[in-house]
Amino acid sequence: MLIVTQIGPVLVVDDDTVSRHVLGHALAGAGLAHVTASSGAEALAMIEKEHPSIVLLDLVMPPPDGYQILRILRARAETRDLPVVVLTAIDAEDEVAKAFEAGADDFVRKPFKPVELVARVRGQLRLRAAMDELARKEKDAQVVLELTQTLASNLDFRSILFTVVQRIAEVIRVERVSIVLVREDGAVGYVVAASDDEQLRDLPIDLAKYPEIQEVLQKGEPLVISDTSKHPIFDIVRGDAAPAFSSLCLVPILHEGKPMGVLFLRSRHGTPFGPRELGLTKTVSSAMGIALRNARVLQSLRDQTQQVTVARFEAERRMRLLERYADFFESSADGIVVMDAEGRLLFSNPSARTITGYDEVDLRGRRLHELFAEEGRLAAELRVGFGKGQYPQGLDIHVRRKDGTVIVVSVSFNSVLREEGAVLCTFRDVTQDRAVEAELVKTKEFLQRVIDSSVDAIISADTSGRVVLFNRAAERIYGVTAEDAVGRDVRTLYPPGGAEKIMRLIKEGKGRVQGLRTEVVDGAGALVPVSFSGALIVEQGEPVGSVGIFTDLREKMRMEQKLQHAQEQIIAQERQAAIAELAGAAAHELNQPLTSVLNYATLLKRLLDKTSSAWGAAEVIEAEAERMAEIVRKIGKITKYETKSYVGKQKILDLDKASAGVTVPPPDAAEAPRGSDAPRSPSSKPGLERER
Repeated sequence: MLIVTQIGPVLVVDDDTVSRHVLGHALAGAGLAHVTASSGAEALAMIEKEHPSIVLLDLVMPPPDGYQILRILRARAETRDLPVVVLTAIDAEDEVAKAFEAGADDFVRKPFKPVELVARVRGQLRLRAAMDELARKEKDAQVVLELTQTLASNLDFRSILFTVVQRIAEVIRVERVSIVLVREDGAVGYVVAASDDEQLRDLPIDLAKYPEIQEVLQKGEPLVISDTSKHPIFDIVRGDAAPAFSSLCLVPILHEGKPMGVLFLRSRHGTPFGPRELGLTKTVSSAMGIALRNARVLQSLRDQTQQVTVARFEAERRMRLLERYADFFESSADGIVVMDAEGRLLFSNPSARTITGYDEVDLRGRRLHELFAEEGRLAAELRVGFGKGQYPQGLDIHVRRKDGTVIVVSVSFNSVLREEGAVLCTFRDVTQDRAVEAELVKTKEFLQRVIDSSVDAIISADTSGRVVLFNRAAERIYGVTAEDAVGRDVRTLYPPGGAEKIMRLIKEGKGRVQGLRTEVVDGAGALVPVSFSGALIVEQGEPVGSVGIFTDLREKMRMEQKLQHAQEQIIAQERQAAIAELAGAAAHELNQPLTSVLNYATLLKRLLDKTSSAWGAAEVIEAEAERMAEIVRKIGKITKYETKSYVGKQKILDLDKASAGVTVPPPDAAEAPRGSDAPRSPSSKPGLERER
């Protein structure tokens, strides 16, 4: 945002007293300072004296009139850009055009409105301020370009720095501009150039006496002090002496965010350091930081070039010393390079060039760590080790070939050329070997996981009988850890003579045995039943060990015992059921004859006289039959048998069918065979059957 500051007053030129009064009143009400002139001649004199910021000019006046005043102002260099607003009561358009042709910047018609007049005056002031600001920026840009070109020139850098500070002092109009550079410790500063002393060179100063410089270096920000006599930063160093300069401006000289020093501007007359002065100084300080850094880099490059030249001569000398080993190096199947203590390659044999893919020109002078696929700290550690006389052997390093592929080389370093200040390095490509080793490791780890996850114990022993493999399942069976078991004599895992017996069976089985039931001894000394399968481990036709797989049978045997007990219980229950069924069938078969006996005994008692002996016998028969019937009823209750008619799905044993295949001895002589002419039972009489 452009802030308009009125520097000179507004000059009102009008021959009419009333008009001058009205114009002056309007400007005063807007806060604009003004002076008045009643004629053209007075106006020209007032312009040279007051240096107004803008002119309000009436066109119609006694000579010289407004048109003549305009032509005079535009003809002079010092007033060519002075804004002029013309006042006219003429309503003709050609008069307005004539005024603009004469050099007017704007116009206001009479009678005017104060608001419009003030607005047009302020507009011209803003336009003039913008043009002045643009002119200043253009001038500052030219100064910056001039100074940066000076800093980038190839002249003596001391003279360049003096030229820069002198030019800054001229442009900003201050008494002294100096450049102060600091060392890394920050305790001492050096004044390397000052605008008021061309002969000043590297003047050391104690920064403790310059708190303003310390603050800029610490914060990395510009510092502007308008009044040194009142600023608190000087309290600790001021004492009773009055400051030599009234205002200061310090801008840090930075490179990559780190302060290298300060650009120090000092004024005796209180020069105000505004945004323009501060911006110009910051731009120059940035360019100066780059220039100072480049100057240091240039000197460093010169030193490095000299070092490279010396190193080249030294390398050539070493190469001449290495020529006596050339025949051996050239015929070696391993890659061989010779390097100095800093790791620069001095010589490479054909095998080294074949392995790395580089030619001799590519390798010579290259640092060893530049061939590493991942440098890390290895190169630095090797150099430190060489200095201590440590030369690693068989070190695997990943090397990036010229075509970009990465290989693994096994490197060995040697100090046979230590007298010549060189290190011998031999290496060979082991990429394929390491890949095979890695695959074997993966396979071994996989097999180990398979063995550890097996539910059966796996134990392996060498030919001397020492345990070399003991998996987790074996730990569970034996109750000992693999750490305790490995290395033990395998015979301690079996009862006395058990290991010898199993080995004999394996040999008889042509190197293997399967499904052998045996026992082993756990860690507590208890016998554990197992199922064993084992074999000899043969390598190139010769046994190198044995392996056994053990299945724990304790749980299986417990299950078998439970099954046997359950079978015995089932058989006993079946026997009890058969007895009960037999008893029920017998009760059923006895029920009908007993009923017949009871009925006949009752009938005889009715037919016989109670006084007769036959009646008493019939009563005894009835009583005994009744007792027998009670026994049958009890048997029926025990066997869930009921004496009523058998219907539905109830089943009883059929004694006739069950005894059909049984040979019965001949009946006694007192018994008549069935179907004979023996007397029939009373129950077979038709009358008795009906009574039943």
